[in-house]
Amino acid sequence: MDVISPQKMQLLLAEYEVFLTGLSHRTIDAYMRIIKQLVLWIASQNHNRGEFYPAELTGAALKDYIAYLNLNGYSSTHLARVKSVVSGFSCWLMESKGILSCNPTSGLSIPYSFKEPTVELSQNTREILLSLVKRSSPIRTKAIFALGYWAGLRVGEIAWLRISDTSVNSKSGSMKVGYKTGKERSINLIEAARLPLYEYIYLGGRNQNSPYTMTSQRHERLTEAGIHRWWSNLKKQAIPSEYRLIHDVTFHDLRHDFAVRMYKEGWTLQQMACYLGHVTKDGTPSLTSVARYLE
Repeated sequence: MDVISPQKMQLLLAEYEVFLTGLSHRTIDAYMRIIKQLVLWIASQNHNRGEFYPAELTGAALKDYIAYLNLNGYSSTHLARVKSVVSGFSCWLMESKGILSCNPTSGLSIPYSFKEPTVELSQNTREILLSLVKRSSPIRTKAIFALGYWAGLRVGEIAWLRISDTSVNSKSGSMKVGYKTGKERSINLIEAARLPLYEYIYLGGRNQNSPYTMTSQRHERLTEAGIHRWWSNLKKQAIPSEYRLIHDVTFHDLRHDFAVRMYKEGWTLQQMACYLGHVTKDGTPSLTSVARYLE
């Protein structure tokens, strides 16, 4: 079985990225993220020490990967995009490199799961989640949860948060988020969000050489997939009676719940829109976007 080392895989991905020239920078970045996450997942499943065996990129493997993403809360829209991106990459491997003999996406169906949006978490659900975080020993767990629950950040905003844009100390904290979406905004952090982040940055074993705020042992930043995996593992630490109440709560639901709680604290829709990053193309707050949290 042919094997592609991590170094050769980097060169192959770089070559494919050049092949995508003509698409927007944002689209290319999204495509490459999806492909890299798939390659890492396949390598990790078979204990290949980071090496990628093209023969393992099969329809069965891709079906398992889609099921894994679905289990970890990714939307049907994202799953369809993964299929489309992998299909294009596979065609390139077949036609330009002669590495694959068939397209693994052929005949692959995407599971459709409709879930009513959770706007406001019950108090019982909040207490269970807060208790799980409190009982968890890693300082990073407390920091990630705090940014979702007490600051309403999206998974992608946390994953791409740069340390140069993160300013926290024992008394105040602020950050610039959203640069990967092209909608940067500066926000101030309340104490409940600031203190866990402060402890993680200065006491929590963060990789000091990384330009990103949230780091992992494998990469210079904690990826979106890593955050979804962390969230799933955190919920699984609950006892059965608790897990039944929280198993379908996504990390994004924390953002919705944050908006509801802030509105009850007296925030205006305009303040909420600016803080959460809901703005129109001309930069004005999108009040209708945040109003749906309160319906």
